Amino acid sequence: MANSLSQKKKKKHHPLYISTKRMDLMNYFSLKISYNCPPKPKFIYYNHINEQNIPFCSSQKPKICAPIQSLMGTNSSYDTKSAPSLFTNIIDRPLHPSVDPKHVFTGNFAPVDELGPTECPVVDGKLPDSLTGMYIRNGPNPQHMPRGPLHFFEGDGMLHSMQLSKGRAIYSSRYVKTYKYKLERDAGGQIFPNVFSGFYGLADMVQCVASTARVLMGHVNLKKGFGVANTSLAFFSSKLLALGESDLPYIINCTREGDIETLGRWDFDEELFASMTAHPKTDMTTKETFAFKFSPFFSPHLTFFRFNANGVKQKDVPILSINRPTFIHDFAITKRFAIFSETQLAVSAANVMLGKGMPMVFDPEKVPRIGIILKYATSDAEMKWFNVPGFNAMHVFNAWENGEDEVVLIATNATSIENLFLKVDMVHFSLEKVRINLRTGNVSRNILSARNLELGSINSSYIGKKNRYVFVGVGKEIPKMQGVVKIDLEKEIEVSRRFYGPGCFGGEPLFVPRNGDHVDAADEDDGFVVTYIHDENYGESKFLVMDAKSPNLDIVAAVKLPWRVPYGFHGLFVLGKNQVFKFL
Repeated sequence: MANSLSQKKKKKHHPLYISTKRMDLMNYFSLKISYNCPPKPKFIYYNHINEQNIPFCSSQKPKICAPIQSLMGTNSSYDTKSAPSLFTNIIDRPLHPSVDPKHVFTGNFAPVDELGPTECPVVDGKLPDSLTGMYIRNGPNPQHMPRGPLHFFEGDGMLHSMQLSKGRAIYSSRYVKTYKYKLERDAGGQIFPNVFSGFYGLADMVQCVASTARVLMGHVNLKKGFGVANTSLAFFSSKLLALGESDLPYIINCTREGDIETLGRWDFDEELFASMTAHPKTDMTTKETFAFKFSPFFSPHLTFFRFNANGVKQKDVPILSINRPTFIHDFAITKRFAIFSETQLAVSAANVMLGKGMPMVFDPEKVPRIGIILKYATSDAEMKWFNVPGFNAMHVFNAWENGEDEVVLIATNATSIENLFLKVDMVHFSLEKVRINLRTGNVSRNILSARNLELGSINSSYIGKKNRYVFVGVGKEIPKMQGVVKIDLEKEIEVSRRFYGPGCFGGEPLFVPRNGDHVDAADEDDGFVVTYIHDENYGESKFLVMDAKSPNLDIVAAVKLPWRVPYGFHGLFVLGKNQVFKFL
């Protein structure tokens, strides 16, 4: 009992914790950092065992400070529903559904707990003997549910892994232990403002001031990062990395038992500061890895760089020809070039500073363009830009060169991109093949499918080289996918498909070569497609293995998971022979 009280007291007096803004306005209006806050408010979480909403919230109302009490009356208790609408709109504006945690993180988008290595039964088919290694998928899973704005893209990163060996399957789920995650875990609540989610009222602005105060007082060290590492994974320089574009990568270790652990943040011997793209590209011939970082508020807004085969960062190439910060999420490489796509989404610092919402705004006057630069360029003087009206690229699956003068790009184009972060269900993602003539400047586009397609993969051996097949998810509400299709890029047609059935949804389909190494172009699609799926009718999740060569993407094996796996983003399969991590 004494230990329990001691732990509660320690959390209560944690120097980093400020009570959530809608639960205790006193600290925000007095602009003080609370060292003696009310107990951390508890919220309703979606239970991952029986799929029911189980409340854990307290009925006790928070105390209100004197300045607020005087505004609301001496006998008043804090209740935003009964407060004047003017007061509410200034202090605590209603949240847009896209950033309201109670709306966003429900159903199978709701967070789950961590789970250690758990063996899972194969309920359909048989796991192939050649499929040996670990499949890991990243995605948002908020550690603490704030009362303020939180977009799906800003939840803490959680890795869901499936270790496969000799027909056995072992599942595990672990948070990426980022600097942000550990600070907020120890404090028992939110510390960092969710800048991408936006500021919607005075309370959000004051929270930002309080966060700045923590930095100035030395309680938070921004040099250690402030991202969530929730987007993707990459493997280069013999390291498995969890990535999110607002921070540097975090090194991940896989244990013999099938567990996952975070070893720490990789700053490349202090050669890279602040952040890196979540989609680096590795040239399979040279073993070099190419990447970029995006700066939303300071120039240069885009910086291109590479790592040699040993993971040593090379010199930065600032892209100064980008005058206004533009949303660039992904890029491509070919044998000679790196290719970037500018979209019509721009960053507005004024939106954040004035409490008008998210920093991303749609610019209808801007013409999207594609920039092509030599992979080994020393400055952006060597970069060429091509206007491509109506082409707002999201994920880039591959690119290659056709002779000396033509570059081919395979990417998804987001129509109605102005709805990307607010009403993603109103955005149609079309898979397109874009041809760019470097000599004449002509650009042509072919739509490869009428379906709503996003989140996909190719045989990674073909990155930067001409390939024939891409496996892409069929969208319902990205990243909630109804099925997967296989597109023949040469014939420009859909050649196979699988839909998961009514009420069943999956994620990104990931291609895994059958035998690990690829020796013949004719066998580009000789392998498997893997993904997690969730049956919303019964609250069950499975790991699915499909035959990539078959006309219907036949199910090879299905593994029942111990609980649901929330919808997420990108995954990676690390073959058994490449598991060169430190085993414990």
